Parts: sequence; C-alpha cells; structure tokens
Amino acid sequence: MGPLFPTPCIVLLVLHATLSPASLSPEDYAADEAERTANSDNIIFDDYRGKVCVDDSGFVYKLGERFFPGHSNCPCVCTEDGPVCDQPECPKIHPKCTKVEHNGCCPECKEVKNFCEYRGKTYKILEEFKPSPCEWCRCEPNNEVHCVVSDCAVPECVNPVYEPEQCCPVCKNGPNCFAGTTIIPAGIEVKVDDCTICRCHNGDWWKPAQCLRRECLNGQTLS
Repeated sequence: MGPLFPTPCIVLLVLHATLSPASLSPEDYAADEAERTANSDNIIFDDYRGKVCVDDSGFVYKLGERFFPGHSNCPCVCTEDGPVCDQPECPKIHPKCTKVEHNGCCPECKEVKNFCEYRGKTYKILEEFKPSPCEWCRCEPNNEVHCVVSDCAVPECVNPVYEPEQCCPVCKNGPNCFAGTTIIPAGIEVKVDDCTICRCHNGDWWKPAQCLRRECLNGQTLS
C-alpha cells in the first residue's frame, strides 16, 4: 500500500495550473467577453408602462393616483396611457389686480385696487376733485379718471386778466377796444384827442374802434 499524501498535492498543483492567468491565451479572454455580452443581452427589465407614472422629479404614482407635476399647479391623474392633466381655460386677470395667487390650477386675483391715480395723486372711487381751476374730475368705478375742461367764453375786452382760482379770464374794466394804441370803453363815444372821437364796434371788440377826425385849428374843432 503506497503513501496517502502525494495524491492531493498533485490535485492542488493541477488546479493551480488551471487557474493561473499565464495559462490563458488572448483567444480565451475574447471568448469570455463574448459570453458575458450574450448574457447581458438576455437580462429582462421590468416594464412600468401602463402600470405607474413618473413625474419630472422621478416620483412614482400608481394608476388612478392624482399628483401635481413640478412645473404646474394643475393636477394630473395617472392612467394606463400616462398622466392626464387638467388644462382648463383660465379667466383673464383683471388689469387693475394688485394681488395674484397661484395656489390653484389657474391664477386668481385676490385684490383689485379701489382707487384712481392721477398726476401722482390717489383718489377714492366716485371722489370728485379739481386738479386745476379749469378741470373738474371724478374717479370712476372702473378706476379711471374722467375729466371735463371748462369751455371759457371769449372775453369782451382786449385786456382780460386771470384771477387766482378762476379758470376763465375776466374783463375787470368791462368791454373795450383799441383806438390806435389807446384802450377805450365800449358803448360810448370817446374823444381820444382834441380832434378825434372814437367808438367801439358793437360786439366786435377785437376790431379797431371807429374814429371820426374833424378839422381843427389850434386844437379847436371847426364847425
């Protein structure tokens, strides 16, 4: 009967020779790589289509579950065909809206200004004011200012004046007209010099006065 130990030693040496990289040829590496590639092509991945929905952030939702995508405030429902999202026709925001909230699917106006702005000042709704002596204004319910400008009559004089807090000019000395460079009152004959008598045209104050010059001698009118 021979010794017992040499046989296992021979087996270990054979195994060591089999696993040694030096014993593998380049052709063996190529064959192993081809086998691994073939195995990876046969990997089966789970198909989630028609089963769940995934939003832009990667969150997963079950069929029938409602969720809000990150880019919108309108809710979506997960269906077998993918997310179905509400797309309502939102009403227009009032142009005078001063506070808009975006909590819901559509933006909502929470506050509309109840005043008017005119020339840097604010006025309450239906408030009346006079920004100048010739203007009468009111703040309308639509937040717009409506103004009426006074229509002044043509003054019946050549030297009208503007009084404080009055829109239209006034003739402080009554109707008049020009006789040359002299202003004379209307309605009467006026002797502008020793030989000339003038009178304003009736109602035509802007026309020069009608004047009658008589023959004079040493400042005395000749008859």
